[in-house]
Amino acid sequence: MKPFSLTFKAGAGALESVRKQGFDIASVGTLAGASGGAKWLVLSQLDRAILKTVVPKLNGPVHLIGSSIGSWRFACYGQADPVAAIERFEQAYLEQTYSTKPDIHEITAKSREILDWVLGDNGAEEILSNPVFRTHVMTVRSRHILASEQKVLLALGLLSAALLNAASRSTLGWFFERALFFDERDLPPFFDVSGFPLQRVALSARNLRDAIVATGAIPLVLSGVPDIVGAKPGVYRDGGVIDYHLDLPHSAHERLTLFPHFYGRIVPGWFDKRLKWRRPQPGNVDRTILVSPSDAFVAGLPNGKIPDRSDFVNYEPAERVRIWKQCVAACEALADEFAEVIEKDQLAARLEPLW
Repeated sequence: MKPFSLTFKAGAGALESVRKQGFDIASVGTLAGASGGAKWLVLSQLDRAILKTVVPKLNGPVHLIGSSIGSWRFACYGQADPVAAIERFEQAYLEQTYSTKPDIHEITAKSREILDWVLGDNGAEEILSNPVFRTHVMTVRSRHILASEQKVLLALGLLSAALLNAASRSTLGWFFERALFFDERDLPPFFDVSGFPLQRVALSARNLRDAIVATGAIPLVLSGVPDIVGAKPGVYRDGGVIDYHLDLPHSAHERLTLFPHFYGRIVPGWFDKRLKWRRPQPGNVDRTILVSPSDAFVAGLPNGKIPDRSDFVNYEPAERVRIWKQCVAACEALADEFAEVIEKDQLAARLEPLW
């Protein structure tokens, strides 16, 4: 028997609900999108399938919560023609090019260029007026020396944060403040998320672009975004620093969360990637359904791995683009399998415990 291309895992509440009552698409109240940079390419075909098979059956309001690349994907979901927006994003991301040794300013400028192409003339307004989706963007506001763009100071601050985080995740609050840019039409279930200092900023046409750029602003790779309209003065950076895979309350009012993800596990923060024991709080993911490529599928991708940021260094530009395009084409299998599972009502039989 051919191995499955996708795995489906669920928190305890979602697992019990789907096994007993089946999966009702209309019960989905949140879509979650993690940080991960180029890893998103393994999901671009799956995003298309979700937009075609799930989204038309959703009952709004449905909350979109992302950090870093997750917010960029959802900036496509919220547009009037989301599939066309995903296609623009995929093309621009695949074909991005740089000088031989790009500096932080060149990479930052390219990031804004890609976002402008993805949003076009009306994307921001379409996102803010979407009848079904409520888009929310998680960033962090840097504190102390982490607000600096001087490499040495910033690197020293990041090293300090990483070392203290290994002892206690709560110490990240000494270095960063969560900054949630939210659609004020309907408050999301994570509006009062605790654990770290939290700033809430209403998303608007004046700050949407900056918020999306900020949540993808990886420290030392892209410049932080200073003084975003409506927010406290300061420098805003990658939301994945605290919320790498979104360890926050996903669902409310007995609704479910659908979480298309690169991996079959959830890593709370950016500094937790090597801390195998660090898991999200069970209550945050109780009603979450995680959909991810199986290990067998990933093993069959070019070089046996999902695209990542190291590919910019490890491959010549033309070779990187070729490999990434091969990966995207192979991932049509994920979209096909997802559509089959949903259309044939197979989710209950496929679900596994999240841990």
